[in-house]
Amino acid sequence: MIKGLLSKPSFFNPWVAAVIVAVMQTAILGYMIESRASILREGKDVVLKTVPVDPRDLLRGDYVVLSYEISSIPFDKLVDKPPTEEADAQLSVRLSQGADGFWTVAEAAFGALEARDDGTVIAKSQPFYFYPQPGNVEVPLSVEYGIERYYVPEGEGKVLEEARNAQALSVAARVDTAGRMQIRTISIDGKPLDEEPLY
Repeated sequence: MIKGLLSKPSFFNPWVAAVIVAVMQTAILGYMIESRASILREGKDVVLKTVPVDPRDLLRGDYVVLSYEISSIPFDKLVDKPPTEEADAQLSVRLSQGADGFWTVAEAAFGALEARDDGTVIAKSQPFYFYPQPGNVEVPLSVEYGIERYYVPEGEGKVLEEARNAQALSVAARVDTAGRMQIRTISIDGKPLDEEPLY
C-alpha cells in the first residue's frame, strides 16, 4: 500500500509526454501553415518591383534572396518623428499603385497609419533596431517584410537571380489587414512562373 502511494503518477509516463509534445508540435505547425494560407486567401494583391542584390549571398541554400524598391523608405516619406534614441521599432508603410502597375511607398510611420478607402494598402515591416544617425542625417530606412526569401527546387535559382539582377523579376504579394505579406506569384518580364499554393 505504501509502495503504491509513493509510486509516480501515471501522467509522468514517457509515452504520455511524447504524445503531448507531438500534439503541441502539430498544433504549432498547423497554426503557421494556416496563418500563411489566410494571408493568401484574404489579402489584397500588390505587385512589387525587385532590385538587384549585391553582394551575392553564397550561403543562401535553395532560395533566392529578394530585395524590393519598397524596402528602402526615404526619410521624407515619414509622417511622424522617429525615436530620438536607439530603440526596437517597426514601420507601418502605406503602399499605393503607380501608373506602371507597381506599388510604391506613399508614406510611412513608426506609429499606426489610418486605413483609407483610396485603394492604398498598409504593410507592416519586420521589427528592426533603429538608431538615430549622427548629426540627424536623414538617410533612407532599410526594412524587410518577411518576403525576402523565395525557396526554389535545388539548382533552379540561377534563372531567377539573373532576372532579379536585370530588374526583370517582379513579385505579386498579398497583404492582409494586419499588414502581413506573403508571396503569391513570381514573374519574369510580366510572365508568371510559379504561384504559391495555399497549403
